[in-house]
Amino acid sequence: MQRIGRTLAAACVAALATLAQAQDHYVLVSHAPDSDSWWNTIKNAIKDAGQDFGVTVDYRNPPNGDLADMARLIEQAAARNYDGVIMSIADYDVLKGAAKKVTAKKIPLITINSGTPKQSEELGAIMHVGQPEYDAGKAAGERAKAAGVKSFLCVNHYATNPASFERCKGFGDAIGADYKKATLDTGDDPTTVESKVSAYLRNNPGTQAILTLGPSSAHPTIKVVEKMGLKGKVFFGTFDLSPEISAAIKDGTIAFAIDQQPYLQGYIPVAVLAIMKQEKTKDLGKVMAALKANPKAQKRFQEYGLVPVYGKRHISSGPGFVTKENIAKVEQYAGQYR
Repeated sequence: MQRIGRTLAAACVAALATLAQAQDHYVLVSHAPDSDSWWNTIKNAIKDAGQDFGVTVDYRNPPNGDLADMARLIEQAAARNYDGVIMSIADYDVLKGAAKKVTAKKIPLITINSGTPKQSEELGAIMHVGQPEYDAGKAAGERAKAAGVKSFLCVNHYATNPASFERCKGFGDAIGADYKKATLDTGDDPTTVESKVSAYLRNNPGTQAILTLGPSSAHPTIKVVEKMGLKGKVFFGTFDLSPEISAAIKDGTIAFAIDQQPYLQGYIPVAVLAIMKQEKTKDLGKVMAALKANPKAQKRFQEYGLVPVYGKRHISSGPGFVTKENIAKVEQYAGQYR
């Protein structure tokens, strides 16, 4: 009887511990409109991380991508007293006031995706998980320069986010071109993107390269390249992955996709917040060590072929390049985990 009693007691303690973990409640606030399917990978990541670490994670975003709406969502997160807040720094000036309301209440904050580690620190965030945008654009431009490219078109479908221009600037600096003259603000409506890109290329027939900043601009641009007979004639690179982009890489329309491993941008912040809470530590060295040692996290990273770069405070999720040579390794997870 005593043994049964001890077993039941232990089971109760374990159940209570699990319940306590499940009560940890985080939120990720992105800048993406509902139409941006790229963020589905991050949604999958926070769901997986929530399961792996026994926490609940909400996803919030401004339906139309309005950054004033995003700021309000962050303010609402502060008011709701979440155990932790994750946010993209789509526009530092627009969002800093809302972010300060989070940190003023001693709610742990982690920034992801857009923005820089410096901006993250200025907001009082614990860390930034993302891809250095200028460096990624420059690395792409260096590949184009090696192919003899001296002019380009940067198709910017989310010009409302200042960080987007860092990608265009990096590419332009690498090939020695003025990125401001080369950047086209298209919005994210596919028909509008296709129309604007077609018009630009007709008016600038000497354009040697095209850089798109994600699936929302890449998909319509692929159609333009096909319709105008430019496949193989224009150097075409893009950010991010999707089934359509993977197909275009395989058939030679697109030279490469810059993979910022968005799954890591969703999974890692949730894991870090959960580890800090569960281990009762703010020591990022210990937190990162615990993450590296976590079997569930490592199994997912290995299965999806993801490689984070751990710094002293911040974690880089990219850039990596997907080309014909390695597309087979990642395309099976494109749009879901890559």
